[in-house]
Amino acid sequence: QVQLVESGGGLVQPGGSLRLSCTASGSALAEYPIGWFRQAPGKEREGVAAVSSDGMTYYVESVKGRATMSRDNAKNTVYLEMTSLKPDDTAVYYCAAAAPRARVGLPRVKGYRSWGQGTQVTVSS
Repeated sequence: QVQLVESGGGLVQPGGSLRLSCTASGSALAEYPIGWFRQAPGKEREGVAAVSSDGMTYYVESVKGRATMSRDNAKNTVYLEMTSLKPDDTAVYYCAAAAPRARVGLPRVKGYRSWGQGTQVTVSS
């Protein structure tokens, strides 16, 4: 089973940008669809973006145009770049893997089974 570790979170000013990384061990990441999710205090975990095992990307409406997801299979890493960050983007961000070569679209929590520990992103002046 694949193990995932997120990194790259931190404090960012409104309007700023950051890049989150999700690095895998235990299995080759190329086989897995990967989703990014976030959870703000007092709110349910929600999907942000996903990339299929063949490289198709999907973004939820709230981040469309501000988020770019990519994968570097040689580094066993998936990235989420976000620009024009807003205070509403403040949350713990998680990456997660679905079953190998599963069909995915917009990320739904239920469809993912291996989760990282999360990285905090705070957007504040």
